[in-house]
Amino acid sequence: MSFTLQAGRKAAAAMSDAERQMRIDLAACYRLVALNGWDDLIYTHISAMVPGEPGHFLINPFGLTFDEVRASNLVKITMAGEIVGESEHPVNVTGFALHGAVHSARPDAVCVMHLHNTAGIAVSIQPHGLLPISQHALRFHERIGYHDYEGLAFSPSEGERLVASLGAHPAMLLRNHGTLTTGRTVAEAFVLMATLIKACEIQLQALAGAAAPHLPSAAVQDKTALQLEDGGAIEGVLEWPALLRKLDRIDASFRD
Repeated sequence: MSFTLQAGRKAAAAMSDAERQMRIDLAACYRLVALNGWDDLIYTHISAMVPGEPGHFLINPFGLTFDEVRASNLVKITMAGEIVGESEHPVNVTGFALHGAVHSARPDAVCVMHLHNTAGIAVSIQPHGLLPISQHALRFHERIGYHDYEGLAFSPSEGERLVASLGAHPAMLLRNHGTLTTGRTVAEAFVLMATLIKACEIQLQALAGAAAPHLPSAAVQDKTALQLEDGGAIEGVLEWPALLRKLDRIDASFRD
């Protein structure tokens, strides 16, 4: 949540069709987060690698709310947070540091989502973390990392600890802080985040009751997690076009 800005500039190459599509998908992801009420004023980020440009990433302009993000105002940056090409908008370099650490350690993490959504923070505070008490939660059974809170400043050494906490998992709860998902596509990162948030919301409501929650057997937990993983298939293939159609009906300016 730092206000540190980076004003450096590097020359930009002509935009490819692949970059244009990535910009549309990433802008749509920001709009969907705002639509679902998962945003936190102007804070948190969703980043995506620029296709065909190793070391270049797209991120939101710092100071805009998520419902203001468009394909055209996303900022292209380097791993060091230097802006590539011309942009009237600053970026939050320290905010990208967390994302940069994950992108660097995980080549499969084409998109990295980090949110401060209420349900995710609440479950991250609970000592037991995410419990295998719903079908949504079972998607992450033995497939979620945990990282202890270390304060606002994000150092290179914490980056190493964070990626070690994440490991090869697609999701992580940052204790006392928020949620994180990775995806081989923007769609996959979003669908995983939606599933994780739903699991956290279910858990909070379940634990609000007096009775202890019912857990499926260990065998069922393992079987269901494998079924939901679906052999490593990329998630979001079917959901994403439907979500884009929904956004188009509400406000198609994310494509601009």
